[in-house]
Amino acid sequence: MATGKIIKSISGFYDVVQADGAIIRTRARGNFRKQGIKPLVGDFVEFADAYLLSIEPRKNELVRPPIANIDQAIVVMSAAEPAFSSNLLDRYLVYLATCSIKPLIYISKFELLTVEQQEQLLPIFAVYRKIGYPVLLGTTELSTDFHELRQLLAGQETVVMGQSGAGKSTLLNHLLPQLDLATAAISNSLNRGKHTTRTVTLYPFGAAGLVADTPGFSSLDLTAITVTTLPTLFPEFVALADQCRFRGCLHLQEPDCAVKAALDQGKIAQFRYEDYQQLHQELAALKPNYR
Repeated sequence: MATGKIIKSISGFYDVVQADGAIIRTRARGNFRKQGIKPLVGDFVEFADAYLLSIEPRKNELVRPPIANIDQAIVVMSAAEPAFSSNLLDRYLVYLATCSIKPLIYISKFELLTVEQQEQLLPIFAVYRKIGYPVLLGTTELSTDFHELRQLLAGQETVVMGQSGAGKSTLLNHLLPQLDLATAAISNSLNRGKHTTRTVTLYPFGAAGLVADTPGFSSLDLTAITVTTLPTLFPEFVALADQCRFRGCLHLQEPDCAVKAALDQGKIAQFRYEDYQQLHQELAALKPNYR
């Protein structure tokens, strides 16, 4: 019996890397399907005779993209083509927070903006940095914060995610030039990119790091979040929650709400609060799921 980590899944086969670097192609035993067990890229597994025998408990997992045991995620957001959206970025941040995955925000295509457009976005990026999110500015050719990014990836399992056409493959080509990943142009009619990545794959990075490329997507499944847990996924709200009059305050219509007071004083960004309100409305409208 041997052990290793799944680094690629394709058509029912799973490539497992062992401690010595050897890669073995395996398949799952039939009882996996009977028990409703689906191996994921990132799983630590035991195998023998090219068949997976067991999967170690996961510290976390994402459904979309399907990957397990992630330390952090690079959320690639384009500054242009498609246009930057704080609402979409906040959805990614909330999604990752539910799995306790640290986000790194990478802004691509910043050089495509005019100076005036850049000056409009910089204060928004400053808000995220103040909250505690790392924000790295990149360009089509090379990230201005590229050295810092490489340092942040050292020794970590990192997933690269973001909407289609945001520049994930371009970023990965800079990080791992040997991959030569395909990139696609933006659809003018839809203002979004074509999907160029079809499978989830973990690639070795540095001495002990792993970086995952994932298929692009423009929507997130946030149905696992409730209206009561949503406020706990906004760090600047959490910092003030104990000052609210009511425990479990939703920071909407409640009196003596510290978050609303901070908003009025300009200490919380209006766009972040508006994104929170929209997410709350969407979650409140969902029908209960009794699975």
